[in-house]
Amino acid sequence: MPNGSSTTEFLLLGCGDTLELQLLHFWLFLGIYLTALLGNGLIITTIACDYRLHTPMYFFLLNLSLLDLGSISTTLPKAMANSLWETRAISYSGCVAQVFFFLFLIGGEYCLLTVMAYDRYVAICRPLHYGTILTSRACVHMAAAAWGSGFLYAVLHTANTFSLPLCQGNAVDQFFCEIPQILKLSCSDAYLREVGLLMVSGILLFGCFVFIVLSYVQIFRAVLRIPSEQGRHKAFSTCLPHLTVFSLFISTGTFAYLKPHSISFPLLDLVVAVLYSVVPPVVNPLIYSIRNKDLKNALRNLFQYMLLQHP
Repeated sequence: MPNGSSTTEFLLLGCGDTLELQLLHFWLFLGIYLTALLGNGLIITTIACDYRLHTPMYFFLLNLSLLDLGSISTTLPKAMANSLWETRAISYSGCVAQVFFFLFLIGGEYCLLTVMAYDRYVAICRPLHYGTILTSRACVHMAAAAWGSGFLYAVLHTANTFSLPLCQGNAVDQFFCEIPQILKLSCSDAYLREVGLLMVSGILLFGCFVFIVLSYVQIFRAVLRIPSEQGRHKAFSTCLPHLTVFSLFISTGTFAYLKPHSISFPLLDLVVAVLYSVVPPVVNPLIYSIRNKDLKNALRNLFQYMLLQHP
């Protein structure tokens, strides 16, 4: 296989040698996928329908749920279809599309988490100026910038990755087309080019990481100065979900893309990929709703309204 142009398809990671294992894989992924659809769908519907949640924080949360739905819909349906049809194949164009949309949505999510950290910083450290800083127009612009940054990130990496000559076959050791696994198929000199691009991206992502850390340093300092314990608890409760989601996202994603080859083996790669691509879209709705009274009340009102409409 001299180069990518001669590749007509890739072979994804097999889910088992027997029909029983393949069906188990299918039902497991189906359950995870439906859970993500239900959780994120409820958050999107609740925020869109309840005018009391039309605030910057919930506007960004709605965008986060949209990105989560998109990212998990990019990977799991194809994996489920392959399990059901007892195949491992994905077309070359399908693999390109999967890489592009996954990077687009994951990149957008990372940028949006940075924006959400700024939202929490303004709400806690500059509460009197919150309405003037985070206007409706400013929120739309920041959300659009997050989506646009994800798009540019995806275009850059997708174009560079699939321009590399492939010398090591077409078997991708992952349940979806993942850049680190595709790079294993490329020639060594071309691989170094993509590694350089990843390092540049890493520097930019590290800048966002530093911004989020500094924002939370200022947030924690401001919260600790709040005289009442109830006030401190309320302030922490609005930050804890975002901090939890960000920590899970950044730790697993960074490990997947920057870990050395010496500690790369199939089971570890699979676990890490599930942790950063599948787990966040499933647990994010739970993390954001479990300690959020406003969102839980809005969900309760939505269910009551639906029951009244369909007795």
